[in-house]
Amino acid sequence: MRLARLRTDDGIVAGRYTDGRVVTDDGEYVVGRDGSLTYPCSPSALYCVGRNYAETLAQMDYERPDEPDFFIKPPASLSGHGDPIRYPQWTDELTYAGELAAVVGRRCRDVPAAAAAAADVVRGYTVLNDVDALDQGGRTARKAFDGSGPLGPWIETDLDPDGIGMETVINGETRQDSNTELMLFGPAEIVSFLSRRVTLRPGDVIAFGSPVNPGTIGPGDEIAITYDGVGTLRNRVVGAESETD
Repeated sequence: MRLARLRTDDGIVAGRYTDGRVVTDDGEYVVGRDGSLTYPCSPSALYCVGRNYAETLAQMDYERPDEPDFFIKPPASLSGHGDPIRYPQWTDELTYAGELAAVVGRRCRDVPAAAAAAADVVRGYTVLNDVDALDQGGRTARKAFDGSGPLGPWIETDLDPDGIGMETVINGETRQDSNTELMLFGPAEIVSFLSRRVTLRPGDVIAFGSPVNPGTIGPGDEIAITYDGVGTLRNRVVGAESETD
């Protein structure tokens, strides 16, 4: 099942996504006609794991971490499927990173590392583009700006996250082509690790890191990130002059 949220003139509606429609208890909404898809959950935090693919370690000349290396993006960084990624005026090196992400289904702590235990607390999976102003110092300064976390297009509730393929396409050219089996720390291990440090809450997002070759983007670029069994997150980069108050 796919769960989605639609941004309408009357506010956000949430329901089951099927065939271009969001079905709620109150009726059906047609995507495009009645509103646009927005990020599919409302998290208190986005927990992002870095350095989680061996190929990325080799590319970036990083040492292998002994445990999941995570940081937090604020909810203000969220944007939805189809929303523009606005290129900040204060950076000259904006990058993309296509990541599989879990959405927490219930409040939990100290989750065992077994896959079944993680599945019990995860509502489903979606796609994150961890946009990064790479030339701006520490992670918070680089990754926390408005719109730096496109998320969507929906939550897929029926998915085994182990061993699924992914592809990131920029302007029709494949830039990332990988598989979650290449993660250093698997999804269940990461959910367990985080739950021993913080209380996870319904709607929280846990992103599992980006495969090899995250690269730069600029105004006009079209980005499509696909994870098999989940879907495709699409966004376009626009210049700062396109920003409206």
